[in-house]
Amino acid sequence: MTDHYDSHRAYQQRLGLTSALMAFSLWGFAPLYFKLLEDVLALEIIAHRIIWSVVILGVVLGLRHRVSVFTHLKVPYQTLLALSISGAIIGLNWLIFVYAVNSDRVLSTSLGYFINPLVSVALGMVFFKEHLNGLQVLAVALAAAGTLYLTVQVGDFPWIALTLAFSFGLYGLIRKQLDVGPMVGLFWETLIVLPLAGLWLFWRGTQGLLTAEFDGFSDGLLMVGTGAITVMPLLLFAAGVRRLNLSTIGILQYIAPSLSFCMAVFLFKEPFSADHAITFGCIWSGLLLYTYSSWVNRPRV
Repeated sequence: MTDHYDSHRAYQQRLGLTSALMAFSLWGFAPLYFKLLEDVLALEIIAHRIIWSVVILGVVLGLRHRVSVFTHLKVPYQTLLALSISGAIIGLNWLIFVYAVNSDRVLSTSLGYFINPLVSVALGMVFFKEHLNGLQVLAVALAAAGTLYLTVQVGDFPWIALTLAFSFGLYGLIRKQLDVGPMVGLFWETLIVLPLAGLWLFWRGTQGLLTAEFDGFSDGLLMVGTGAITVMPLLLFAAGVRRLNLSTIGILQYIAPSLSFCMAVFLFKEPFSADHAITFGCIWSGLLLYTYSSWVNRPRV
């Protein structure tokens, strides 16, 4: 009985790890996709992301559960309320991310997602009583010091980075506590705000203010693709966060900002000053300290 339980637990952890790795890799390459839509208003892209996410999720859930799909979609009222909150939080995260990418501030998104793992660690400590040792406390302090340094030296509060970091950390916190599958949860999160997205696009269209031009099949396909590029990594993330503790999720999140950082500096040629180097150096040092501490203090099997 014990062997069966251990085997099942190990399988769940492997599944969670694989899901999270794939999610963060897709997020890391996401700026490449949204650069194709840089002439479209960020809010317009988000509205399309919501609409097409609902459509894609509805089709997938319908194919998987067929006649029992409506039964499968039933969730308690309290869960629905929590999903409306998590949906609003992730919607804000999407909006800030797309705005940053399309205004040539991919480096800011990278900074935000480098800070985010340590935000997840702090949230895990506050809400789940996850213990932090001395090195881990120092790691969080270094990240805070680096962020403060950039604010003081550059004179520009890094609101994009901090909004991305805290919104995604809170999203993970809420989803971890909900007893709802990743696909069903995401479906409800997007369905709740679907009327707002549809009405806003309709209003923009009647005023002749839409910035998306559907001159060909590829343009429409790009908009539909915003749903796919939204659904896939979020489903993988939700599957991973339910099977792993927040500390592990925090470590794996290094993947996405590392990819975005390389693209921002070497592909998109965004400015990278000495002040940026000091800030990133503080945060990277904090991440290395936290990783080292977690590795040394990992449970021995």
